[in-house]
Amino acid sequence: MSQIKPPTLFDSLLPVFSLIGMLGLSVYLFGSDSSSGPNQIVLTLGAAIAAIVAMQNGHSWPSILKAIVAGISTAMGAILILLSVGGLIGTWLMAGTVPSLIYYGLELLDPQWFFAATCLICAIAALATGSSWTVAGTLGVALIGVAMGLGLSPAIAAGAIISGAYFGDKMSPLSDTTNLAPAVVDTDLFTHIRHMAWTTGPSIVFALLIFAGIGLTNDVPAENLALEELKVTLDGAFNITPLALIPLAVVFFMAYRKVPPLPTILFGALLGGFVAIVLQPDVVLAFAASPQLPTGLALTKGVWLALSDGYVSTTGVADVDDLLSRGGMSSMLVTIWLILTALSYGAVLEHAGMLARLIESALKAAKSTGSLFLTVVLSCIGINVIAADQYIAIVLPGKMFKAEFKRRNLDPRNLSRVVEDSGTLTSPLVPWNTCGAYMAATLGVATLAYLPFVFFNLINPLVSIFYGYTGFTIKRLDEEPLPAAA
Repeated sequence: MSQIKPPTLFDSLLPVFSLIGMLGLSVYLFGSDSSSGPNQIVLTLGAAIAAIVAMQNGHSWPSILKAIVAGISTAMGAILILLSVGGLIGTWLMAGTVPSLIYYGLELLDPQWFFAATCLICAIAALATGSSWTVAGTLGVALIGVAMGLGLSPAIAAGAIISGAYFGDKMSPLSDTTNLAPAVVDTDLFTHIRHMAWTTGPSIVFALLIFAGIGLTNDVPAENLALEELKVTLDGAFNITPLALIPLAVVFFMAYRKVPPLPTILFGALLGGFVAIVLQPDVVLAFAASPQLPTGLALTKGVWLALSDGYVSTTGVADVDDLLSRGGMSSMLVTIWLILTALSYGAVLEHAGMLARLIESALKAAKSTGSLFLTVVLSCIGINVIAADQYIAIVLPGKMFKAEFKRRNLDPRNLSRVVEDSGTLTSPLVPWNTCGAYMAATLGVATLAYLPFVFFNLINPLVSIFYGYTGFTIKRLDEEPLPAAA
């Protein structure tokens, strides 16, 4: 058995720069289609390069394969949730849940305040449920439809949805990442949340102001004929009724009661199918297109098709059909492929010690408190890019920097805050990260398209770095406790 050697800095950088180069080539050759296959090939080749380096340092192929399988296994819950969300979108479209939300949203939401209102609505929903994924997969899908109906940018709408959803997720005691970060660095949950309020509060205020400013500059005609046509088409194609919103209410109630996301969303998908049969039987029968079958079997077939392959709208109005033809578990398979290859790549780098080596090198340059905070932020972002998983981006830096924070007399709540400010919030900004892939697939907007507009997620890490350099709200182990943030 060969002796395992620790990776050199060159060993650790080779797979990273190889990946960056190949991803650049992929985007150059395939453009916006790069995430539909080419990037998956790049990540597979990157994992192969990392594995070759690892074997040269003494790691056996069975141990590398075991690490890959373990890395992928961490995302199995997310993969099952993705499949369930695909089914939910399909049945909720057919049940009139999403069309009703769009219809009521078009009547209630002012175009000039839409982006700010969207961010705030998603923030409140995520704060109550603790899940950015649940909010994006339910309210987010409908709000994207409302934005398109109002003639507003779906990319900016996606930015508002994600900004609000991640604010609520980050500050909710029900959130898994909000519980994970303090656990990793040995501080308690509510101390962590109170300390985060100092960075998170100003960040969401800035984001809301920007969204409000964008909205106030929108030039939307008072008499929007396309908007009226959309409402008439929705009303004619579906039974628009508050009863169609029952699946949404049930999903949020289950999430509020702390039912895990997978059974919550899967039940919501099945409930959507039941509501479709009750409220929209003609829609279901037309979608099943099986007049030779008894009515009960034809209704079952329609729901089955919506769960598996999504709903296809046939109103005859092209814009409406494009808006409402989505979903199905099969629609998530390319995204799942991206997640599997990305996690394989990250798992090899972590197993071979390359990620730890990169963090170790970065730590040597962190002389001041500000540069230490900057190093943590960049490490979390780098791991989100390389390992493609927000949990690794929280756990690994939390473990690696914990001793250094203690050595510098810095309270662990500082580390848990900066890890969440960067590890959690930058995860949906990476196209191949599990969160970025999920948001793009769920909202139907490419990650790089919405990235410039996710203002909360972009601002919060900068605020955290600024506090590190200025010392503002930085708690030291031998100081009196900070007052609670308002």
